[in-house]
Amino acid sequence: MILTCPECATRYQTDAAQFPSGGRDVRCAKCSHVWHQDAPVTEPEPRLDAAEAERTMQPSIPAAAEPTAHHTAYAPQLDAVKAAESQPDLRRRGERVAIAAGWIGLAVIVMAVGWSAIRFREVIASVWPQSAPFYSMIGMTVNTRGIDLINVVSRRSHEDGQTVLAIRGRLVNVTSHPVPVPELSVKLTDDDQHELDHWTFTPRAASLKPGEKLDFATRRTNPPEDARHVEVSLAGAGG
Repeated sequence: MILTCPECATRYQTDAAQFPSGGRDVRCAKCSHVWHQDAPVTEPEPRLDAAEAERTMQPSIPAAAEPTAHHTAYAPQLDAVKAAESQPDLRRRGERVAIAAGWIGLAVIVMAVGWSAIRFREVIASVWPQSAPFYSMIGMTVNTRGIDLINVVSRRSHEDGQTVLAIRGRLVNVTSHPVPVPELSVKLTDDDQHELDHWTFTPRAASLKPGEKLDFATRRTNPPEDARHVEVSLAGAGG
């Protein structure tokens, strides 16, 4: 006999013999709903004639007393059992999805950190100079002073019968905090990169705000005639 819970539609398989003629109360094992279940309708037995009834009648054995009606009982589940059996598979599937999502999230974080370390390497190196060797290992140069030299140009001219080498350029604070402006160093070399002359000078500002730019200029009278290359750098800077 198959029962169906009127509340959650869970089906149960039970023995029809457990239901007396007046029926009994049944409680759903899934949603705990209780309802009165009538006894199953039995087909009437075919009537026998007197002779056949006499041959087939046997002494009757007193039947056990019917169970009292309105007793609540659990019955074996059909759909609920199947659903319970599927729970371990659902849990394992959820665990696999969670693990995969965790690895993907970790990869995204690592990529974001790596991109930031390269994109903002100048800022990082200015705050943490010890990181400069790491960037050198991967072929990237960084300025640990937090100042870039840009637009450096030089020009020779003649003034009052003397040769004058004029050099100008611009300093830029590439960090997010103020940085002091160091002295600048100038080196003149020949075609073989041999140093012919050098000097230092102090720009006209002591510090630069984040993103601030500062133009600089220096002159050298009668520089070496063989000087072919001009190199301007931060005095005492390692890179």
